[in-house]
Amino acid sequence: MKKLSLLSRFIFAAVVLCQFVAIPASAQRLKDISNVAGQRPNQLVGYGLVVGLDGSGDQTTQTPFTIQSVLQMIGTLGITVPPGGQAQLRNTAAVMITAEMPALARPGQAIDITVSSLGNAQSLKGGTLLMTPLRAADGQVYAQAQGNVVISGAGAAGGGAATTVNHLSAGRIPSGALIERAVPAVMPEEFIQLDLRQSDFTLMQRAAQAIGQKFGQGTAIPIDARSLNVRVPLDPLRRVAFMATLEEITIEPSASAAKVILNSRTGSVVMNQSVKLAPSAVAHGNLTVRIQSTPEVSQPGAFSRGETVVTSQDTATVSSDGKPDNLIAIPGGAALASVVKALNMLGATPSDLISILQSLKSAGALSAEIEVI
Repeated sequence: MKKLSLLSRFIFAAVVLCQFVAIPASAQRLKDISNVAGQRPNQLVGYGLVVGLDGSGDQTTQTPFTIQSVLQMIGTLGITVPPGGQAQLRNTAAVMITAEMPALARPGQAIDITVSSLGNAQSLKGGTLLMTPLRAADGQVYAQAQGNVVISGAGAAGGGAATTVNHLSAGRIPSGALIERAVPAVMPEEFIQLDLRQSDFTLMQRAAQAIGQKFGQGTAIPIDARSLNVRVPLDPLRRVAFMATLEEITIEPSASAAKVILNSRTGSVVMNQSVKLAPSAVAHGNLTVRIQSTPEVSQPGAFSRGETVVTSQDTATVSSDGKPDNLIAIPGGAALASVVKALNMLGATPSDLISILQSLKSAGALSAEIEVI
């Protein structure tokens, strides 16, 4: 039984998926495709110390900022260290804390944080993060972080051998930070602005029509392909009910722009259902150059006082692994299944498809945007 090549298996899976892709996408809620302008998360960052490590902390001779941070921290607690003293704090590590403050977060709300080693600590397992202020881009403190670090990895060493599972120098603290300050949220009195997560005039028109059918014409006023203004009630109680109903409005999504994603590292080729292929001809074949060197011994005749010499017989051959007729005509494809079937006619591997698709794009036969990642 003839075995399927790697490309055949890849194309077979793509054709099977095409059967599902061809089904019209279901309607999406407005809350899933848009955001209220001004209501967005904010990134927080801080520098702190993790203590209580089992000898796996920073080597302070190589990371002097760790000992400086410790001296400054214990100085605020009234402890004075004599100058000139050498301390090896193997149970302490300098870390960076990152977090995301949700939109409309209020003081007292707990958020998760990520703790990452800044020095040369071997592991943060079993450590405790000391109180650390978290700042936003404006330099203001918006949260305070503290707690026990959770590490999902594990490590063991002995006799000069060591092994680790997952990452030991970074972990998380669930609900490890408390919001101390809220970001001011300005809510317009008459209109709010909705921003689509993807700029699309067709989707914007459908969104405005759906809102108008639900609340009346003139409620939604499109600004461009991404933003539209929605008239909201002035009464706060009615506004909350209005927003709850607005978020649940369903909209039929529009077809995405034709796009092909090429991964040059793995050879993966992914395309959406909007990709079209015009009739074209492609020549595909692999040239193989073989150079062989055969050693030969030249033996002189008897009593000729000659010397035995070793020579080589070099041969070079060029062969083609492609089909006898390498120029293949590709019919036009109006559906993804047709495009995949046409590309399968070339008999190329997924890595070869990268250069073939780029050539088809340059020739004007591929109606899609190519993105190489």
